[in-house]
Amino acid sequence: MLPPANPILYRPNVAAILQREDGKILVAERINIPGAWQFPQGGVDDGENTEQALFRELAEEIGVRRELLTILAVRDGYRYAFPKGRLKYGIYGGQEQTYFLCRYSGTDSDINLKATHQEFASFRWIEPREFQLDWTPKFKRAVYRQVMHDFFQLDLE
Repeated sequence: MLPPANPILYRPNVAAILQREDGKILVAERINIPGAWQFPQGGVDDGENTEQALFRELAEEIGVRRELLTILAVRDGYRYAFPKGRLKYGIYGGQEQTYFLCRYSGTDSDINLKATHQEFASFRWIEPREFQLDWTPKFKRAVYRQVMHDFFQLDLE
């Protein structure tokens, strides 16, 4: 008989869907993977709650200031495991995400992809229905499918 497998430890993570008044949402292209578009996201640091992590991550990744954002909706419990048993920081086998839908009141000039450590090569605004699952890695697609259903009542194929 085999010993029980070690359960996956999920790293707390936040993700942001920025939405302009016209309904379009921001997607950003990963700098190291051309054609891979996603929402800004990042880990929750020790001592932070998810809202604090959200505002810190958006400032770090895309240079967006807190005063340009209004949280419209929050949903949590989205999980994905990293492929091939990969571990982040030697212990996390996946991420558990809290998604925030935020009204963005800034302009494109308020977005700075080089704010700290650049993760994205470019960004664009799309209608939610334009989002393509094949922009994301396979191991994240179930989460993106559920997020788009939960926030926009879209069933992506």
